[in-house]
Amino acid sequence: MSVPENFNKIKALIPENVELVAVSKFHPIEKIKEVYDCGQRVFGENKVQELLTKVNELPSDIQWHLIGHLQTNKVKYIAPFIDTIQSVDSEKVLLEINKEAVKNNRKIKVLLQVKIAEEDTKYGLEIQEAKEIFSNYLEQKYPNVEITGLMGMATFTNNKIQVKAEFMVLKSLFDELSKFKKLEKLSMGMSDDFPLAIECGANSVRIGSAIFGIRNY
Repeated sequence: MSVPENFNKIKALIPENVELVAVSKFHPIEKIKEVYDCGQRVFGENKVQELLTKVNELPSDIQWHLIGHLQTNKVKYIAPFIDTIQSVDSEKVLLEINKEAVKNNRKIKVLLQVKIAEEDTKYGLEIQEAKEIFSNYLEQKYPNVEITGLMGMATFTNNKIQVKAEFMVLKSLFDELSKFKKLEKLSMGMSDDFPLAIECGANSVRIGSAIFGIRNY
């Protein structure tokens, strides 16, 4: 199937109240334009350098989400335009985002990335760390940052029981923190597991290969 056909098929599977982040990492401008022309406006990139290249070549009404690990020395490059940084996995990077947001006279939306997978390769905050950061946030420690929700990645496995359990851990934390200040976004689920993520309460999913196809790098 073509990219637009893939996109429309995915859109038909996602409820209206669930945000679709089209993950365009490693894919060329032409393919992104095809999805943009289908009406999609929210795109996710993993690497700052690739994102910077694409921003200049694509329409200005795209809402860019950074979904990959972010180094503190790269924050300044995306702070002027990024819509949401989904991958805040340390207080150090959150403080840097706040600093650069101040310089750019804006408030930057972020999601706290929580480690729910068993794999050591996945980044993310431990649950207690996320709670402490959120508590600091409520005390106005990061005034130019808006924590709008949580993001997590389940273990890459065919064991749906395990994946569901991991998603439910994140949903439970989302509900707990929302008692103190209502969170908007629960970002979990990718091409292979997004239906299960939605079933577990996700209202934002990150889908790349199911739309753009596999790109080997």
